Amino acid sequence: MKTTEEIRLSSSSSKPTDLKTGSIFFIGNATVLIRYAGFTILTDPIFIHMHEKVQLFPTITSTRLTNPALDIEQLPPLDLVVLSHFHGDHFDQVAVRKLDKSIPIVTTPHATEELSIRGFTKPHKLKTWESISFVKDDVQLNIIATPGIHGSLPVAVFLPQVMGSILDFQTKDGQHLLRLYITGDTLVFDDIREIPKHYPDIDVALLHLGGTMAMGIMLTMDAKEGVEMFRIINPKKAIPIHYNDYDVFKSPLEDFQRLAKETGIEERIHYLKHGETYTFEVNRS
Repeated sequence: MKTTEEIRLSSSSSKPTDLKTGSIFFIGNATVLIRYAGFTILTDPIFIHMHEKVQLFPTITSTRLTNPALDIEQLPPLDLVVLSHFHGDHFDQVAVRKLDKSIPIVTTPHATEELSIRGFTKPHKLKTWESISFVKDDVQLNIIATPGIHGSLPVAVFLPQVMGSILDFQTKDGQHLLRLYITGDTLVFDDIREIPKHYPDIDVALLHLGGTMAMGIMLTMDAKEGVEMFRIINPKKAIPIHYNDYDVFKSPLEDFQRLAKETGIEERIHYLKHGETYTFEVNRS
């Protein structure tokens, strides 16, 4: 595992850092706010509204079917953004116009190029298994790029690079605090099985579902693959996101809910509606 760099962030509070509790606020699609250990992290920012469109391919657009839980102007101060890939339904025209151009964005090499063209000054590119560290007060956040494939071969070679992400929080002396996994827009493939070998004991996994279809090809996990991903990663808790938001999504959340119940994993699944918050406790050993 190669670490590309370490970035120190300034503290925005004089209060002691809370290491016992954190939260995940669901804005919509793959956009969530993660708050823990003094960090505020935004993922895959999209803020267009119902009936508005995003560009997926030169000749293909997708219409949003929902509204975000909040508008971009309502965001709290952010430390960084984690972006799975550069696609209109993950970094939309609102984010391009209104997101702070100096915010650090951890993403793929392809997305780094696209963001730089659009004026963003601090994109940080990660190749698979590379990592970057952010230090704030006494906590270090390591972000590791994990394998992802946005559609099956050979179609995948024509689609944007995509990455999953491990967010590994620890004290500066190396004590484990919290480990999150965000799948990104991937299907289940052989390389996914390497993730728990390197990063077991996932506390929370955010599963990008939806069964996205374009040109008759599935580009993101449907319900069946979502359950398979859960079994491979084996997190303590999983939260489905990236569902029911766009007209290219063909596998509704209800399909996953049914399969989760049939396969006996539903007790470890937490469902969020837009605007709801999952609050978690961290037990330090």
